[in-house]
Amino acid sequence: MAEKSPHDVTHLLGELQGGNRDVVNSLMPLVYEELHGMALGQLRRERKDHTLNATALVHEAYLKLVDQRNVDWQNRAHFFAIASQAMRRILINYAHRRMAEKRGGGEALV
Repeated sequence: MAEKSPHDVTHLLGELQGGNRDVVNSLMPLVYEELHGMALGQLRRERKDHTLNATALVHEAYLKLVDQRNVDWQNRAHFFAIASQAMRRILINYAHRRMAEKRGGGEALV
């Protein structure tokens, strides 16, 4: 397998930023392992019975990241910094929804 270059990721991010949606599938294999490791780190700080796993967190964050239209991707380090923030935001939103449901947020008022 060829060595993954940070320049490959930066190049693909530039293509994505330029509107080339075809690079989405090429980018994922280059960033997946690092995103998965980041997700494991984020989930270590969560409760033990969390229903989101690292793979689901990676996929949800990745889809949010590649849908961004107003991000000026500078390089791979910038991508991973934004990815970390996105994962954290997903976990926070998940906790907010869970707490709302716990307080009866999903029930119809009579």
